[in-house]
Amino acid sequence: MAIAFAAEGADVVVGDVREDPREGGPPTAEVIAAEGGQAVFVRADVSRSDDIDRLVAAALEQRGRLDVMVNNAIVAGPHSKGLLETDEADWDAVMDVGLRGVFLCCKRAVRQMLGQQPVGEARGRIINMSSQHGMVGTPGHVAYCAAKGGVVNLTRQIAVDFGPRGVIVNAIAPGKILTAPLDEPDSEEVLAYSRARTPFSRLGRPQDVAAAAVFLASDECTYMSGTNMLVDGGWMAY
Repeated sequence: MAIAFAAEGADVVVGDVREDPREGGPPTAEVIAAEGGQAVFVRADVSRSDDIDRLVAAALEQRGRLDVMVNNAIVAGPHSKGLLETDEADWDAVMDVGLRGVFLCCKRAVRQMLGQQPVGEARGRIINMSSQHGMVGTPGHVAYCAAKGGVVNLTRQIAVDFGPRGVIVNAIAPGKILTAPLDEPDSEEVLAYSRARTPFSRLGRPQDVAAAAVFLASDECTYMSGTNMLVDGGWMAY
């Protein structure tokens, strides 16, 4: 998503607890710079409001305003378990980033956007990363599903409360996207199930999610707010 935004001319601020990707390769800001784009990295933990303030300050240094906030951070992996196996530390680890972090980022973004002059009809746009897991129960992932369900309704709530003042808020719910997570690698059984469950002729690619984010951030998207956009090849329709 960051690379896609930069390709469209955005000044990107990348926030994370680490700069180097766990899966290897150069940092995102370096990839963007190598392709002629503009990006800076800010070390930040989205569960901490002071870190979010620094992210927004970095955006303001670039262009003097915050046009788009994308909330994509999540902690899952070994913390995402069934109800009886989930202890309080697991629950807090997932919620601190996956729901509290989205709440804090949305709050800070809205505060900034309300003080900005509109561009067209919007003072700013927020894109939250939800999940199919926020709409259904997935066996063995109680905290993750609860967090993502919270993100879906938080998106609706902020869209309702601040749409009259020019803030557009949407979420993206990806289906099976072919990435390479180190903490939960896909088995052949998982891939076979995902292919059988997805009506489209292939599984998702990161570019599919990025294209949805670019659309939601664009000036063409002005009458779409409070939506949880499925990017899933028809999974939830089946």
